[in-house]
Amino acid sequence: MLSGISRRGVVLCKSCCRQYSVVGLDPVSEMRSVPASIVLPSYHRNGIPPPRLPTVDIKSKDEISRLREAGHITGGILDKVMDMVQVGITTDELDRYAHDQIVSQAAYPAPLNYRGYPKSICTSVNNVLCHGIPNSRQLQDGDIISIDVSIFYKGVFGDCCSTKVVGQGDSTVHELTKVTKDSTLAAIETCKPGVRLCAVGNTISDYAERAGFSICKEFIGHGIGSYFHGLPEVYHYSNSHGPSLRPGMVFTIEPILMEGRDRMSILADGWTAVSADSKRAAQFEHTILITDNEPEILSPHR
Repeated sequence: MLSGISRRGVVLCKSCCRQYSVVGLDPVSEMRSVPASIVLPSYHRNGIPPPRLPTVDIKSKDEISRLREAGHITGGILDKVMDMVQVGITTDELDRYAHDQIVSQAAYPAPLNYRGYPKSICTSVNNVLCHGIPNSRQLQDGDIISIDVSIFYKGVFGDCCSTKVVGQGDSTVHELTKVTKDSTLAAIETCKPGVRLCAVGNTISDYAERAGFSICKEFIGHGIGSYFHGLPEVYHYSNSHGPSLRPGMVFTIEPILMEGRDRMSILADGWTAVSADSKRAAQFEHTILITDNEPEILSPHR
């Protein structure tokens, strides 16, 4: 059967004729508060982050130690939130749980009021590529959800993301999830001193093309440290850009693989990125450190 969208916003998956819902915008609850004891990032009031550094910075031993601690906390919280994913739970409930977990670690949920973003995590379901705002929609059997958790802790940021199939799902969505994770881990393995950064995108592109998926080119990985987003820019598709890697660099690798065409749009909330053809997407992310030898994953999670 050919895939298509019905008037009710239901897509028929051509691989097995299972249906999944096309996700739009649903009611969003009020922004959550943080305890007065939490150390706040500079943008917590006005939503405006500071200008990014003009060059790639090499982290000090102290910065690496704090980034490692922040990354481990972030990855641990992501695993706990992913364990909460089940049919019937709302993404707002996942946000509330994640928020409470983050502040219990004396950390600040980094997305909260970043450029005005209203929630503490990102929850992207089905045709939502990224930056999905947690809301009142209940997860359904066969949904796919990407959850991005990031924190501000001891003056630095942690950032990671994973994707899970809700309930049974179909063969295509399971393959999409697997290839996204496998391509990310394979790209991380290439990140050694002297290697050009473009090896990341070239590796991911090879995995995606062989599996018949496309790569979202609109969203990229980034440097991270005392700032949330900075240099280097990490492209997840085939390219020849980027510097040679040096020990002390820290950045994210976070590809979004798409079931359909590499086309997208932003919904009216100014955040939610969706596929133009309403087909599904998956994302996987780690923050990594370039060492003298093998790359170190700073945000270990499942």
